[in-house]
Amino acid sequence: MAKREYPEIQKEFGEHLQKLRKSKGISLRLLASRCDLDDSNISKIENGHFNVQLSTILELAKGLDVPKKELLDY
Repeated sequence: MAKREYPEIQKEFGEHLQKLRKSKGISLRLLASRCDLDDSNISKIENGHFNVQLSTILELAKGLDVPKKELLDY
């Protein structure tokens, strides 16, 4: 099965993630450590250059201390 790209959705999700992170005063590095991810990967997500897996979305919600729905409601 061919890998699908959804650049517009990835960009929108990344922008929303960045707004949530900044509104909580959390740095890329701190969020990365809370989610056990590399901060460069979080940067790629926020810039829409990374297709996020569901498990990563769940970790990001935990790291931001927000309900999963809030992270996906943009």
